[in-house]
Amino acid sequence: MIKKICSLVLVVLLVLQGGCWGRKELGQLAIVMAAGVDRAPGGDIRLTVQLARPRAFGGGVERPSGAQENNAWVISENGETVLDAQRNLEKRVSRSIYWGHNVILVFGEELAREGIRQAFNFFTRSPTARETLWVMVARGKAEDVLNSHSQLENTSAQSAGSMLRMRVGEPVMLKDLSMMLASKGTNPALPRVELTASGRPQGPGMVENIPQGYKGAQQPPVGTHAEITLTGTGIFKDDKLVGWLNVRETRGLLWLKDEIKRGVVTVPSPVEPGKKISINITRGNTRVEAFFDGESVWFDVWMKMEGTLWEQQSKEKLTNPVIYKAIEKAMSREIENIARGALNKAQLEYGVDIFGFGEAFHRKYKREWASMQNRWNEVFAGAQVNIAVEGRIRRTGLTTNRLSEPQ
Repeated sequence: MIKKICSLVLVVLLVLQGGCWGRKELGQLAIVMAAGVDRAPGGDIRLTVQLARPRAFGGGVERPSGAQENNAWVISENGETVLDAQRNLEKRVSRSIYWGHNVILVFGEELAREGIRQAFNFFTRSPTARETLWVMVARGKAEDVLNSHSQLENTSAQSAGSMLRMRVGEPVMLKDLSMMLASKGTNPALPRVELTASGRPQGPGMVENIPQGYKGAQQPPVGTHAEITLTGTGIFKDDKLVGWLNVRETRGLLWLKDEIKRGVVTVPSPVEPGKKISINITRGNTRVEAFFDGESVWFDVWMKMEGTLWEQQSKEKLTNPVIYKAIEKAMSREIENIARGALNKAQLEYGVDIFGFGEAFHRKYKREWASMQNRWNEVFAGAQVNIAVEGRIRRTGLTTNRLSEPQ
């Protein structure tokens, strides 16, 4: 009897042992490093993927010594949906398309102006797409941005991802974008990327066909290399792109959102106005408080920034407390100007809250929020925002004063 029970238990365990029936070996996968979604002629979705070439990552035949080429295969297909476009891609790719290592997702400008929800849904539902991938918007076509190389990283996708990990620009992950689109207290702001001329190519096959390389000629006079570059921020109203912030305004956006503690502020010398002083921001904090008197909404913003004086073109002595305070005052004024530039662009020109001020209002005025949430952008556009900045210079680098000029 005991033998029969043991045999039955063994049979049940064998049945429950699922094994790896659906496994795929690495050599069967086409690993996606980057994805781009554009609007195709006729209204279809155009999906572009940057697939890692096995021999560039240690598999297959090695390249000849000294030769450089794209480490990724960039390929595009159209479809009625993103999934439909992927199925069409699979007719041309000899391996199973795998999304688990995707680094960036880029929306083309035309599609972004129409609305990104139609293409965004695939990546939030896909069981293999990572919610930590970086999301960007291209100035122009996403396909053109992905069809590029990197001189320092294996792929241009990894290069862009590394810059965002260092918090250059407005870093937004897939999960962050999901929360932005679900919230009525803020609107998405995505890093803007485009190809910019970045010197001559450092090897064969490293030339990009970009407008900056032509300089008015029909063909570039010399080979031009281009890198994916973060050139600002795309401003969205709900899921539709409505405008841009430049690099300076993007810094103000990040400071107002309390998302960046670092940066560089350059101010004129208090003694020699034609010369500059640069302060490296090392620490910062921003606090936003909402106010409502029954009729008007306004916000008070307090910003505290600390930094190190790292460059001095002028000759004033930093041991003079009056000079020191004057530089700190100029630093505070410049930080306020940068933040105000981003605020004015979003509030007065585009009329959208990309700073999360609506969420600050919601936390303090929960009952009033119910009647304002559906028209919050309109309320925000008419709200007064007071900004107070306290700038402090904690160190002056390895020298207190500038080294004396030779006599």
